[in-house]
Amino acid sequence: MSSTNTRERAAARARLERQMAEKLDAARKRKQRLAIVGAAAGVLLVAGAVIWAVSSTGDKNTGATDATPSAEPGSCIWTPDDITQNPDLKDVGAPPTGKAPDKGTQTMTIQMNIGTLEVEVNTAKAPCTARSMTYLASKNFFDNTKCHRITTEGIKVLQCGDPAGKGSGGPTYKMAEENLPNFTDDLKNYPIGTIAMAKTQQPNSTGSQFFIVWGDTPLPGQYTVLGKVTKGIEKIQEAAKAGAKDPETGADATDGTPKTEVIIQELTVTEPQA
Repeated sequence: MSSTNTRERAAARARLERQMAEKLDAARKRKQRLAIVGAAAGVLLVAGAVIWAVSSTGDKNTGATDATPSAEPGSCIWTPDDITQNPDLKDVGAPPTGKAPDKGTQTMTIQMNIGTLEVEVNTAKAPCTARSMTYLASKNFFDNTKCHRITTEGIKVLQCGDPAGKGSGGPTYKMAEENLPNFTDDLKNYPIGTIAMAKTQQPNSTGSQFFIVWGDTPLPGQYTVLGKVTKGIEKIQEAAKAGAKDPETGADATDGTPKTEVIIQELTVTEPQA
């Protein structure tokens, strides 16, 4: 065989290997982008992180369901979850049903061991989610809980809101999504400082887990935008510099438990302000 043929075959093999590697990398990143979540009983592991599957049915803007009609348009519906199937759920009851305030904003203050975040909650556009977070905060649901997940590649988020601190917990109810962004560019849906609600790839599967976007994060508009950080995002970014570790082995990871432990000491939410 001539040296020319040998070089051509080697080049062709190299191109094929490069194309296969690019496809695998693209598939990995796509899977990672879709894995913003927490977990309910019996769900999957994606990139080493437990996915939280709470489900609720209904219109993405109102929280109302087809299966359980609401007497009032725009009412919030809380679909019960079964604590016997998932012992990591925490039963603190459920917020009032009916129409939630849908004007103005609220201030959510998250006191952490690494510093304090102030968040402007978009009550007008996410009234049912705001009502849920306000209710859970009033029950001290988030206090003294760990942020169980941080990602440093593909998507850059810190995920919190699980009382079990594992990605498997939440309240004993679930709800529909609302205030979903719809930019054609996924990078614009959840800009740095956004706080959005975690869910599975199934629609209507929101609970208590939320993620804080600390870096460029391309995601499809499937996650309720609760609001935006107005003070303290640099605290999250500093913690992110330390990276993540595999929760099982402790090895370095791009998606796992924060190396710098992040604990919510207290989370409070004010009443709506016009």
